[in-house]
Amino acid sequence: MTDPVVAELNERFGTANTELSPDVIYELQSIMRLHELDVQDMFFKWESYCIKMDMDQPKMSMSTVRKFKQDLQDTLERANRAQALEQVKTEKRPGGTIRPGARNNSDVFGMLDGLTTPAARRAAKLGSAKKTPMGTPIGSRLKNEPVSSPMKLEAQLDAMGVIPPSSFKDRLNAGEVIEILNGNLPAPEPPIAPFGESRIKLTAASDLKKLGYKPLAMKLSEASEILDDRIDDFTSLVLEHYKLDESVFGSAAMQSTTEIVAVGRVASDTSEGKLNAASLVLETSRKLGGGFRVPLNVSKLKGYQFFPGQIVALRGTNTTGREFTVNEVIRMPLMGNAASTLETMAAHRERLRGGPDAMDTDDENPMPLNVIFASGPYTADDNLDFEPLHTLINEAADTYADAVILTGPFIDAEHPLIASGDFDLPEEAVYDPDAATMNTVFKYLISPALNRLVSANPHVTILLVPSVRDVIDRHVSWPQDPFPRKELGLHKSIKILGNPMTFNLNETLVGISSQDALWELKHEELIGGAVEDTNGLSRVARYLIEQRHYFPLFPPTDRTKLPKTGRQVIDGQAAPGAMLDISYLKLGEMVNVRPDVLIVPSALPPFAKVIESVLVINPGYLSQRKRAGTYARMTLYPPKLSEADAAPGGMLAHRIFERARVEVTRI
Repeated sequence: MTDPVVAELNERFGTANTELSPDVIYELQSIMRLHELDVQDMFFKWESYCIKMDMDQPKMSMSTVRKFKQDLQDTLERANRAQALEQVKTEKRPGGTIRPGARNNSDVFGMLDGLTTPAARRAAKLGSAKKTPMGTPIGSRLKNEPVSSPMKLEAQLDAMGVIPPSSFKDRLNAGEVIEILNGNLPAPEPPIAPFGESRIKLTAASDLKKLGYKPLAMKLSEASEILDDRIDDFTSLVLEHYKLDESVFGSAAMQSTTEIVAVGRVASDTSEGKLNAASLVLETSRKLGGGFRVPLNVSKLKGYQFFPGQIVALRGTNTTGREFTVNEVIRMPLMGNAASTLETMAAHRERLRGGPDAMDTDDENPMPLNVIFASGPYTADDNLDFEPLHTLINEAADTYADAVILTGPFIDAEHPLIASGDFDLPEEAVYDPDAATMNTVFKYLISPALNRLVSANPHVTILLVPSVRDVIDRHVSWPQDPFPRKELGLHKSIKILGNPMTFNLNETLVGISSQDALWELKHEELIGGAVEDTNGLSRVARYLIEQRHYFPLFPPTDRTKLPKTGRQVIDGQAAPGAMLDISYLKLGEMVNVRPDVLIVPSALPPFAKVIESVLVINPGYLSQRKRAGTYARMTLYPPKLSEADAAPGGMLAHRIFERARVEVTRI
């Protein structure tokens, strides 16, 4: 009988038709024992290693597995040295690392049987413990820092080994810029005072009202029609773009010696395991193929890259009636570039001066636009202090950012303290304990920081984009309606958008979604032979642009295979996943043209890349459970207006990718 561990190793690390050699399996099992990993966790580390080394998951040989093993060992040694250094720093600090509320810990999970006092067990009511406000950092333009909210579970989490003792203030390499796009553009000095009026005109390109549909009411017939219509839509696009005759198109499932063009959805013939060349099938539409699925033979292709849910146009034949032999993969036509009239561009350029009273001495070149992007979670798993968020807000206030765009989750349902409900609010919070909700938590832990930024810079534009993991949002499916602002205590100038959302910042068309499509695409894609784009990060981002959708993957990745969350480590419950409402997937499509800037936060390494004239930014997560994360800053220089550059009709391409400097920075 086959060892289940060996079978899982072959499934994760082997190829479609070849199993791992006994020596490789022995080395992988050695890594599992040495680092106390299961197969899934080791596979996640292997994917991260491939991304770091810029490899597309090569065949697992003794050479590659030994290099992988050495990299894990080196990483472990560096972590141990950093922890030892941090422990020395901690020993030098008076008072230790336990916060004021830690002595009142309650045994929420029943793991400290007999070790807690009755008083500690009774101290589980919201708002019962005393707090100590944090001091104001030197040089910050904000008047004060948010107060600390002590968490009762911190000592328990430490005792369980879930989170090592750490301090956000002792983080390494704070403020380090890890990636720069368009480094030839200078990094401007911040203005000496806020502008007298907003330099941004915000307009919506998506219809927010459509996102207000009723969730959890999906009908199978409606979902089927949406999936089918998407295939027919791409068939029309291919026909019009390549000027093909309708007779060229046919059903891939029908036996014929004549070469045809078949358009359909990539799928797997099994609901288990990862897509591979042996399980690859094409799902046809009811109009052209009767909705049949037919196996694909891709042996004639020099290289291919597929993922479940991808809409493809294939040229080939089905001579046997059993499989469709692919001779060519036809590239899907791209949407057009965003453009504006010369007069509109000139008006937006003039707006960058910040009003008639602005202190701008350069009449020719207004100061560039300063936009900050960040994504939740915004606090570590062992507390609800939201220190990374407050630090980011301080940075935005000190540099007088024109816009701060934040994606959820804000109050993360997967945070262990939120999931347990065992935490306290600041002592100055005024609320009824019996009527308190998660909106109350948002009001006293997040809203004060955002409101102080508005006070420091009254004309700043702050945009919030929800996540399916936001506990304050009752709209639990994606695409997602904006969460209601009532009872959140937000300043009236702060705007809440949908997920996904397309909007304009002046002339710049921005597309944004908090759904982590990149990680799931990287995990599910099938690569064979020589592919055009060997960089895994840019390749998965290109899928979004080519498929014209913020989440083109279908079905989404199994919840049990997603990166582990803090809640999952404690109670074993898998992360919520994509939470797709298939009946409304059309609301996840890009609108009319390619966005100038595409913001796609992901668990993959943060990056900023230009792909098909689109500036794609993954700012990373501001807090990565056990350590501080990253954010992105875009410095957008004003356009150079010239009638010679205008296209026929007087339209001028925005070309944001040429005049935007992007810095990905550690918080």
